[in-house]
Amino acid sequence: MPNIFDVAKAAGVSHQTVSRVLNGDPTVRPAVRERVDEAIARLDYRPSAAARALARRRTRTIGLVVVGMPYYGPASIANAFNAAARASGWDVAIAAADDADGDAHVREVAETLLAQDPRAVVVIAPGPSVGAGLAALTSRLPVVTSVDVVPGAAAVTVDDVAGGAIATEHLAALGHDAVLHVAGPEGWTEADQRIAGWRAASERLGLRAPEVLRGDWSSASGYRIGRAIAAEGAPSAIFSANDQMALGLLAAFRDARVRVPEDVSVVGFDDIPEAAFFPPPLTTLRQDFAALGRGLMARLDDLLADREPVDAAPLTPELVVRASTGAPRPAPVAH
Repeated sequence: MPNIFDVAKAAGVSHQTVSRVLNGDPTVRPAVRERVDEAIARLDYRPSAAARALARRRTRTIGLVVVGMPYYGPASIANAFNAAARASGWDVAIAAADDADGDAHVREVAETLLAQDPRAVVVIAPGPSVGAGLAALTSRLPVVTSVDVVPGAAAVTVDDVAGGAIATEHLAALGHDAVLHVAGPEGWTEADQRIAGWRAASERLGLRAPEVLRGDWSSASGYRIGRAIAAEGAPSAIFSANDQMALGLLAAFRDARVRVPEDVSVVGFDDIPEAAFFPPPLTTLRQDFAALGRGLMARLDDLLADREPVDAAPLTPELVVRASTGAPRPAPVAH
């Protein structure tokens, strides 16, 4: 690989001049900058991030702590933020932990990340129990979270309460008088907020709200719950807290010969890429992860520049109507 001395030789300048060009020094004459840029392009020179950080006495790295990376939501948020940060010229160092790991392990993961000297940290954590274990980060550097679970940190979030309400309102508008909710696991803020949105909308609209059934975000848990629902007699409408559990419900109903949406309507949450191809295609709430990633980066930019941030409203999920929802079956006519 070419180094800075190769670039200097090709451009006919000193290596110090190449360094000044790379660091955006405005005192470099345009003709010299052009020669250096041409040499960099011709040699396909890639400057060392570590060397540039050393020269600047600070890194261009943001730390990203992700708890629950195997799940679609946290992984999508991490990918969206990573893209937004790199587009802004930042490197991202990722430290991942499982949501089942204890607080002590999560703190160890964070400490390992801090050893890389990031300028700031973004945290994606499932709920308050894990978030509290990361609260010490806020005394050491700027911290922004995608779920408001780290005390003292800024947050850029999705309005999961609104999402739960929108799903329930859609089913009510189709004529359903009761909506069963298949929720995510305990300890997840998103799961609790979607329950809150479903419950508030059900009360406001005068719907019957059966007892919440808890899954674990997986299709397997949705399938188990779906088989039990089918055996007991399926309700006319179900709101699933994510699309994977909704997929399990659809599979269970197919096996039990319960028709969707003729016998039961199903709404999911997330709009995963496969949702449009489920049998039948799934009505769901779409989260704009790209906008969330950009929002997290914008909030970090404000904190790093000591600007007073403008509090942005939580992002509202968008209802995507497909074939898994419809009007309830007419009640049989008595003879």
